[in-house]
Amino acid sequence: MTIREATPDDVPAILQLVRDLAAYEKEPDAVEATEEHFRAALFPESGAPTTFAHVAEVDGEVVGMAVWFVTFSTWTGVNGIWLEDLFVQPEQRGSGIGRELLATLARTCVERGYQRLEWWVLNWNEPSIGFYRSLGAVPQDEWTDFRLSGDALAALGSGARRPHDFPG
Repeated sequence: MTIREATPDDVPAILQLVRDLAAYEKEPDAVEATEEHFRAALFPESGAPTTFAHVAEVDGEVVGMAVWFVTFSTWTGVNGIWLEDLFVQPEQRGSGIGRELLATLARTCVERGYQRLEWWVLNWNEPSIGFYRSLGAVPQDEWTDFRLSGDALAALGSGARRPHDFPG
């Protein structure tokens, strides 16, 4: 097993792993991302990347990935890592790949002085929750996640205010 930073040649494999993750999470048709989206985020033609990825290889084949980006905590005054997606092919689970991908990100945090490595997990995903707890990760149950997308995002972004949508 080898864990390494992704290269442009890994983009097709990363996108396939994202699709596999979506199927695992019972959302097989939810992935709208294309190889071009991943190339633009991970390997932009100009400017710095906004997203990063590590891949796990076994016998030269990409079998796992961690896609992440840098965050900032106003409370600590320090950056951190948000792990957007971690996925290991089912036949490779239990071999230490997931742990090593997370350990790689933890080392990145330590080396850069970041204080947090954070991510979400679906409430029904007990195998992953158990795995994360075994590493010492602590759920942040006191927070409620919010998302603004689609028509609501467009309405707010355009300055439209619908009184029934925005209390106060």
